[in-house]
Amino acid sequence: MKNPLQSKSKIVFALFLCLLPAIAQAHPGHGVTSFSAGFTHPLTGLDHILAMVAVGLWAVQLGGRAVWLVPISFVATMIVGGALGMAHFPLPFVEHGILASVFILGLLVAFAARVPLAVSMTVVGLFALFHGHAHGAEMPDTAGGLSFGAGFVMATALWHCLGIGAGLAIGRLAQMKLVRFAGGAILLAGVALLAP
Repeated sequence: MKNPLQSKSKIVFALFLCLLPAIAQAHPGHGVTSFSAGFTHPLTGLDHILAMVAVGLWAVQLGGRAVWLVPISFVATMIVGGALGMAHFPLPFVEHGILASVFILGLLVAFAARVPLAVSMTVVGLFALFHGHAHGAEMPDTAGGLSFGAGFVMATALWHCLGIGAGLAIGRLAQMKLVRFAGGAILLAGVALLAP
């Protein structure tokens, strides 16, 4: 009988491999389609990557419906933020909000914070607004809005899946403390990103 942990590990590994072609471009920008430009954009900032993985880890810690509702609320609100950014709608403190998301999401994972589902969805949704706005505002002039947006939504969802997959795999090993340590590492990275 197949070990379910091995199957989930293979899925997480396959998702990671899907990200490699976009990361491995030696000269990004040459012949880049709108979709690939959008897909690679969230991969260009450590702050975005850390926040997206933290959302997946926290969703696993919360358990139940939060495993899929928390990441979906991030992606849905990020789409709204992306549309606002593409429309050049001013949103104050975008960079501060992104940096705060890394710090606070890392803190929530490190302390395995248990909050009601609606609160957790609201928290990640607020941060997603900033992340989405940054992606949309930084869209290249040559990129098509819908295609670019689909790219950064796909990349974000994959990073959430990576966080969820890692959290589930660690949890199956009965080592949820490791998830908290991962949150601590994200928290420390957030502190480092806040430093001038």
